[in-house]
Amino acid sequence: MKNDNSKQVLLSVLGVAILIVAVVGVSFAAFSYSKTGTKVNTITTGTITMNYSETTNGINLTNALPMSDEVGKKLSETDQYFDFTVNANITGNTTINYAITATREEDSDIPDTGVKVYLTDMDGTADTEILGPTKISALSKTSSDSSGAPDGQYLLETDTFNTTSSHNYRLRMWVADDYSVSDTAGTYKLRVNVYGQAAA
Repeated sequence: MKNDNSKQVLLSVLGVAILIVAVVGVSFAAFSYSKTGTKVNTITTGTITMNYSETTNGINLTNALPMSDEVGKKLSETDQYFDFTVNANITGNTTINYAITATREEDSDIPDTGVKVYLTDMDGTADTEILGPTKISALSKTSSDSSGAPDGQYLLETDTFNTTSSHNYRLRMWVADDYSVSDTAGTYKLRVNVYGQAAA
């Protein structure tokens, strides 16, 4: 009889212990579950690229003669302009600041004061002016800007992307009409770069 009582007490104690463990376990699970998903996770990514069909990302002047802005703005032969596209691939809620810059190649022998550039938007059917005829020497230079461009490059254009899209550009370059050409015809080589980074 005593043995049966001790078994019953032992089973009662075990039952109460199991009940306590079950209640604590369910409470913990409910607490853990209630916390799941309360934080909003936002993933924001984006990339920016430049595409061009020429063999190099730039434009060259060789043995060119000075010309007026009116003539330079209408240059239309294949080797007289540089077409390129800036593409943004954006996932999520991102704004990408980008800059189109240019750098002079070291083997250029015409000074920056003797060359003009002209940048247009080619997205529509019209050739829309973005940067009017400007001497290279008069262009501003990059300096700690929000697009991630290195310091000291010539700045042609800055813009932003908020959605996946692209912009088409055309860059023309010519010898300025006030530049005095010497007996030895010169060269000028300009390389175009695009830099971008997510806005803060």
